[in-house]
Amino acid sequence: MNVTLAVKQYISKMIESSGPGMKVLLMDKETTSIVSVVYTQSEILQKEVYLFERIDSQSRDSMKHLKVICFLRPTKENVQHLIQELRRPKYSVYFIYFSNVISKSEIKVLAEADEQEVVAEVQEFYGDFIAVNPHLFSLNLQGVARGRSWEPSMLSRCTQGLTSVLLALKKCPMIRYQLSSDMSKRLAESVKQIITKEYELFDFRKTEVPPLLLILDRSDDAITPLLNQWTYQAMVHELLGLNNNRIDLSRVPGISKDLKEVVLSAENDEFYANNLYLNFGEIGTNIKNLMEDFQKKRPKGQEKLESISDMKAFVDNYPQFKKMSGTVSKHVTVVGELSRLVSERKLMEVSEVEQELACQNDHSNAQQVVRRLLQNPRISELDAVRLVMLYALRYERHSSSILPSLMEDLNRRGVSERHRRMVQAVVEYGGKRIRGSDLITPTDAVSITKQFFKGLKGVENVYTQHQPLLHDTLDQLIKGRLKDSQFPYLGASSLRDRPQDIMVFIIGGATYEEALTVYNLNRNTPGVRIVLGGSTIQNTKSFLEEVMLATGQSSGSDRSQVASRHSNRR
Repeated sequence: MNVTLAVKQYISKMIESSGPGMKVLLMDKETTSIVSVVYTQSEILQKEVYLFERIDSQSRDSMKHLKVICFLRPTKENVQHLIQELRRPKYSVYFIYFSNVISKSEIKVLAEADEQEVVAEVQEFYGDFIAVNPHLFSLNLQGVARGRSWEPSMLSRCTQGLTSVLLALKKCPMIRYQLSSDMSKRLAESVKQIITKEYELFDFRKTEVPPLLLILDRSDDAITPLLNQWTYQAMVHELLGLNNNRIDLSRVPGISKDLKEVVLSAENDEFYANNLYLNFGEIGTNIKNLMEDFQKKRPKGQEKLESISDMKAFVDNYPQFKKMSGTVSKHVTVVGELSRLVSERKLMEVSEVEQELACQNDHSNAQQVVRRLLQNPRISELDAVRLVMLYALRYERHSSSILPSLMEDLNRRGVSERHRRMVQAVVEYGGKRIRGSDLITPTDAVSITKQFFKGLKGVENVYTQHQPLLHDTLDQLIKGRLKDSQFPYLGASSLRDRPQDIMVFIIGGATYEEALTVYNLNRNTPGVRIVLGGSTIQNTKSFLEEVMLATGQSSGSDRSQVASRHSNRR
């Protein structure tokens, strides 16, 4: 169950099927992202693909000596573009691949447009999702909900994305969904409908234990996406923003031109692959070791590298070293910037309090530490607001809650009205009234005992003591203890055995902290394979946008931006 490998194999197959010789790859906006996340341009160049074009580009030249591979989503808009293309073909032969199921009527329309008989092949290759890590996929969709209901175009896009993951992994699963979320039930029914309608596609070899698809709702755990992160991939996304494996570093003080945008991909960056899930302290040490290894290869002068700024100076001073190691200069820059932000925003102090709010239940201490940090002028507006949000979620119904007074503190600090509105929006989105789970105070004896022992043992790292709710949900599922009353099966049948292949999808977005949980469960639970997906991969900023859209508190311009971004959804 490896989503990265599934997409890579589809793309290789497309290129091989078109035979030897120079070719063009023609894509749309979304399939461009799908391809670029799993393959670098140089890797595809080695497969004789010399040109990458967008089907919606008006300025493409006619190249009758080249054949073209079209990889497109089966949207009405793309079908129209293809019809225009086939009526006046720019290339000699067309190999057309749709990333999902396309209707017979649309195939007929394309066949009629192909008067010059340039189409050699039309196929469906189900790579209709972004394969972020081998066990993590995203649909890059922001703003899927309106209140507690689906934004209609988003329901159909999530259904398409999810069914394409099932087809790519060759799984016809039983489905369970979160009962407290009507959106989960709607998506479960919508996926089931496609499986029933396209039953021939889903006719895979039966396994002893059927695979399981579990559909969850982000609103059940609004705490996880609000926390600062300390493992490499999660931290980069939280502080710098990872978008299709790309980071925009153009705002970094004194950044060199070639590092304004960098790509972090575990597929072709060994250092990143090895450090993805390690914490910040270990990464600093590993970068230092990596650079010292390179230094040993240089004959003269052994400089000592004591700090991140020493390392940056070292990299900047040796252009030949830069050539030899783009990887090192990239990671030194990224870690250097993370390091700067951690100290500038006092993130270690902030994170310690966040973890305490998320994991401990000590109201008198919580109110003191939150209040103290709100009075520190070096704490950023976002961090001040997120502390109040975590307090509001944790002590929502506490008899001595000081939320009104904390809101007043935010006001005095000069926090914008938009940010202050977000506090109420988060409680409305993921508060006690909405949740189906015991996110804050466990009620069953097992959880209470677990929490008690955790308190006794202490934690090896105060910054990473939080476990996402997903950890407990999957732990219960694997042990066969996940309650049917909270996570019913769709339809009459249910699993008698311990599940082996589990696909989890979170409506409203997954997080890299949850991806780490899944990675660890895969490593430590023999015989169980889990893949996690989300409508997007959230960090705090994107999650708050999601919340504002869902609760109807977003400004008109935000809504129209999201609407235009998804207007080409089928």
